[in-house]
Amino acid sequence: MLNVKKYWEDLNVMHVNRLEPRAYYIPYGDAKTAFNKKRGESPYYQTLNGSWKFKYYKSVKLIEDGFYNENACVNDWDNIIVPSCWQVNGYDQCHYTNLNYPIPCDPPYVPNENPAGTYVREFNVSENWSGKSKYVVFEGVNSCFYLWVNGKFVGYSQGSRMPAEFDITNYLISGKNRMSVLVLKWCDGTYLEDQDLWRFSGIFRDVYLLAREEAHVVDVFTKQDLLADFSKASLNCEIKTVGSCDIKIELMNAEAKVVAKGTKTIDGKDNIQLEVEEPTLWNAEAPYLYKLYVYSGDEVILFNIGFRRIEALDGVFDVNGKAVKLKGVNRHDSHPELGQSIPLNHMKKDLMLMKRHNINTIRTSHYPNDPRFLDLCDEYGFYVVDEADLECHGLHSAGLFKDGSFHVLSKNSQWKKAFLDRAERLVERDKNHPSVIIWSMGNESGYDANHIAMAKWAKTRDNSRLIHYEGAAENYKGSTDTECLDMESRMYASTEYIEKYAQNEDNKKPLFLCEYCHAMGNGPGDLKDYWDVIYKYPKLMGGCVWEWCDHGIKTETSDGEEFYAYGGDFGDKPNDGNFCLDGLVYPDRKPHTGLLELKKVIAPVKVDAEDLKKGTIKVTNLFDFIDLSDIALCWKVEKDGKTIQQGEISELGVEPQESQVYELDFDIPEKLESRFFLTISCIQKKDTLWAEKGYEITFEQFELPAQKLQNNFKKCVSSIKLEQVDNLITIEGFDFCHVFDVYDGAFIKISKNYVDMIDGLPKFNIWRAPTDNDRNIKDKWIVEGYERAVTHVYDAKITNSSDTSVEITTSFSLAGYSMYPILHGEAIWTVNGTGEISLKVKAKVREELEFLPRFGLQLIMPKGTEEVEYFGYGPHESYIDKKRSVKKGKYLLTVDDMFENYLMPQENGSRYGTEWAVISNKLGMGLKFTGTSDFSFNAAHYTPEDLTKAGHPYELNKRKETVVNIDYKMSGVGSNSCGPELLNKYRLEEKEFEFDLKITPIFKEE
Repeated sequence: MLNVKKYWEDLNVMHVNRLEPRAYYIPYGDAKTAFNKKRGESPYYQTLNGSWKFKYYKSVKLIEDGFYNENACVNDWDNIIVPSCWQVNGYDQCHYTNLNYPIPCDPPYVPNENPAGTYVREFNVSENWSGKSKYVVFEGVNSCFYLWVNGKFVGYSQGSRMPAEFDITNYLISGKNRMSVLVLKWCDGTYLEDQDLWRFSGIFRDVYLLAREEAHVVDVFTKQDLLADFSKASLNCEIKTVGSCDIKIELMNAEAKVVAKGTKTIDGKDNIQLEVEEPTLWNAEAPYLYKLYVYSGDEVILFNIGFRRIEALDGVFDVNGKAVKLKGVNRHDSHPELGQSIPLNHMKKDLMLMKRHNINTIRTSHYPNDPRFLDLCDEYGFYVVDEADLECHGLHSAGLFKDGSFHVLSKNSQWKKAFLDRAERLVERDKNHPSVIIWSMGNESGYDANHIAMAKWAKTRDNSRLIHYEGAAENYKGSTDTECLDMESRMYASTEYIEKYAQNEDNKKPLFLCEYCHAMGNGPGDLKDYWDVIYKYPKLMGGCVWEWCDHGIKTETSDGEEFYAYGGDFGDKPNDGNFCLDGLVYPDRKPHTGLLELKKVIAPVKVDAEDLKKGTIKVTNLFDFIDLSDIALCWKVEKDGKTIQQGEISELGVEPQESQVYELDFDIPEKLESRFFLTISCIQKKDTLWAEKGYEITFEQFELPAQKLQNNFKKCVSSIKLEQVDNLITIEGFDFCHVFDVYDGAFIKISKNYVDMIDGLPKFNIWRAPTDNDRNIKDKWIVEGYERAVTHVYDAKITNSSDTSVEITTSFSLAGYSMYPILHGEAIWTVNGTGEISLKVKAKVREELEFLPRFGLQLIMPKGTEEVEYFGYGPHESYIDKKRSVKKGKYLLTVDDMFENYLMPQENGSRYGTEWAVISNKLGMGLKFTGTSDFSFNAAHYTPEDLTKAGHPYELNKRKETVVNIDYKMSGVGSNSCGPELLNKYRLEEKEFEFDLKITPIFKEE
């Protein structure tokens, strides 16, 4: 058995021999390579990434002592890539849990059967490093580790997502060396790392060696001070050294000109102050960076410098003296194949996608990200809420604690050292990044003395940023001492709540929604409602949508079909199912339609109709710091979906937070029965880091007040032949034949020129496959039988007929077994001599019932019905509360194009605000649906019941037929998977309504 001290359950030991935390940097040999940030080009850097020998143990007790000896044989061990998470390499078990601890809740103790991994790596040390001090840096190891070099114990560290650095000068020799690492899955720190994520283990971030002169720079803290009018900046560089160092520093602007410099001999700790006249300020819209070069001996260290001032004044969040709205997302480190090991290009892809979708803020939920990520945020321009690696959510549900359970560790003085350790390492590592504007003291961990100590320490160490912690909200009933926090923070507060907060003059701090609009599955549907309120009140500083990406793990079925797994798919317990699939992008970073909605709602340019008859519009610049000179405005006028006029305004130049009126040069000819839409696109005039020239930032659309001429055309209506035999009514015309079954109250045949258009009985439908945001309301729906509702026909008969038309009236109800009817209705079907079917439905819903998911007509159309053409909102899905990112127009799609393949199958693909739709085979033979008012519809190869039953896309069996739902209304999607209930205005809660629809068999190519 392994003979090591049991530090992993000792609250007094956060580390052994780990060096004090410092700012992240890599020393380089010259300024040019430092500027290029290619670590491998530094003569003082050596990666230890690569293939290591690895052995996994189900319990630490099974490890034989001596594996770390310099001559221990590890030839029969497996190979594993570092960095990586061992669960995605086939060891242990992938495990997803949200708030519940995966171990018994008995802090600080963890199970005796503590899984472990042992790593061994041989490497060479260059003779060029002789005489230098040598260090090893582990950027991230989950959850704790012991380190040996050449058979000698070096040290221990815990705190999974923060670097651990050790001085190994006295352990290394020139030539070949051996490093051995023991990683444990659990330690007492596990109780502080209960974030909503897959529970990965191993050396999951970079490992590298650094060689330093015996006397060298250890740490740099760049503290800035700006005059009130920003005319001058002071940069106080606090420099810490080992030994006496002759230090030279140079501050270079973005044009590569030295604007300030200084020198000093420092032995221990001292300051060098630089003065900059008329500094160019940094912000997320114009992320202007100076470069600070620190020279010591042959080393060059580089830091990004962005001059900016962060304040909360009179309840308003300010950047550089201007009120700023944080339009953010919560982002986990997540890769569908690599787990929490995130490649640099993957980080860049995330940031480029965010910029393309108008996001300006990232909350690093709920731990510090890879340090290189912040370099990128500095460069791309993001406001970062940098969060400590701290969450104790499982205490809330463990059952061991009664009132105050959330706060049990935060108030326990024995845990103070562990809490402070996480704040200190966060701040020290990231203190020089201009993108970091807020320090967050963790997430969902209660609130008491230990959190207060964290916040006070952070404020003392760095008073240039604000302090955030949502767990201090009054509803958690923790400590009421919140003086150390600079803002109020809430999760999933309703729009009503945040408006009341903003209106209350007693509230002196700005309010931040650290999580809102839970973006799970088909959603969120309430973004516009939030931002209407946020824009209205200066005290509301914005928020971060939960969350950026779906955390699906790419895996395969037994048949080799790839899919993204979620909680429980690996037999993991406890698990929270698909609650990890709650992002704005799929695991492969394909945007959800919810991200497109967010892009539109938070767009930095707003276009309003001033006077469309005169062709004037008002353009408002919602940027805080930049004008619109880099944006062009392209417009087009469409007649019935076809562009007839277009133009461009290439010079906007609207100042920040200002508006300007422009006149567009278009005219509207008088045309018979035509619809005219003006669409305005705001596009980039030049390439940026994240998007190409011509990329659409946002758009707006208006229907033009076209003068309509009277249509005197009358279609010739042929006579019909009517015959009833038993329960079947046959209606024949010149080129059609329809058959109505009075017993079932529906058509069993609709045809034109002998082509059958339906396959089975049309039926009235109220059920949709529950979205993730229906997770709370669906139980009430099921209790009332919504999902099993069937039609009962009380009566169906011909109520009127003539040579050219017939009217059939049906009275019916919808009910599920064991329950009273959900609704009663009357349907009047009218067929005229053209073959057109008119439907008029009157329905009355039982008074006390919950709102309906939908109401409409469902038809099954035959195999080969694959083409969808419609006039409505598109091209992607839309709902009553999720329609800002779509444009009104004419669209031609396939049935597969209509389908949004959510990783948990659910209602999808609806098109809101449709005026007409044609669903046909590839030759255009099918049905045209027209409403007297706009309707919603979708067409798919799955029924709502198919989607309801399936837990993954691979469980869906694609039908050859096409399932069409034409809805009077569909309730909105909201964000109630974690957020507030669906707003009343988006619910189908009418107790009486009427629905009119025309169904016309057509050959559209004729």
